[in-house]
Amino acid sequence: MNMAIDEALLEYATVPAIRFYRWHSPALSFGYFGKFRDVVDYVSTRDLVRRWTGGGMVFHGEDLTYSIVIPANDTVFGASSASIYEKVHRALVDALSKIGKCAVVARGIDPGGIVAATRTAVTVSGYNCFANPVRADVMIGGRKIAGAAQSRTRRGLLQQGSIQGVDLGNGLAERFAEVLSANCSEREVAVKILNRARELAHCKYGTDAWLRKR
Repeated sequence: MNMAIDEALLEYATVPAIRFYRWHSPALSFGYFGKFRDVVDYVSTRDLVRRWTGGGMVFHGEDLTYSIVIPANDTVFGASSASIYEKVHRALVDALSKIGKCAVVARGIDPGGIVAATRTAVTVSGYNCFANPVRADVMIGGRKIAGAAQSRTRRGLLQQGSIQGVDLGNGLAERFAEVLSANCSEREVAVKILNRARELAHCKYGTDAWLRKR
């Protein structure tokens, strides 16, 4: 359902938006081009879902997950995927600094790695996103604490990210949203979006055909 809501948000997006969510139980998401055989060992211990975005495996449970949607009619959509990825993570670094965390945007790690994360080819078996930082990921003390992956369509851009291994208190989500946009306001997900998400969850994300696509 989390994956379905993100896709439905992009379908109906008229302005950029960010959504934060958590997980009811230990879960693992893996990228669109990922191989099911690389995650099959986790079937008995975690809920598994294939993302619409790319990248590798991300373990969920204690993390704060977010999605950002940018509709094609917004000027930001014209920027490159790598540029958007970095700008979002710079905003996160600023938000972390406001709660006393000394975070940095990674430089010079795995040149071209953003392309792997955004366009989504996973070329290493069992690629663990948080064990393999790429340029513009967020680091604290040499350790990756935030990464993301993207999907770009004619409707717009979806970026899904995870923040983990750091204290998520002190209003981090709110501060992150405020740094991204001074005009940010909170709203509930519309009923029509939730209805579309339920449809996508039933017909796509919750099916064996999608999970075992590759």
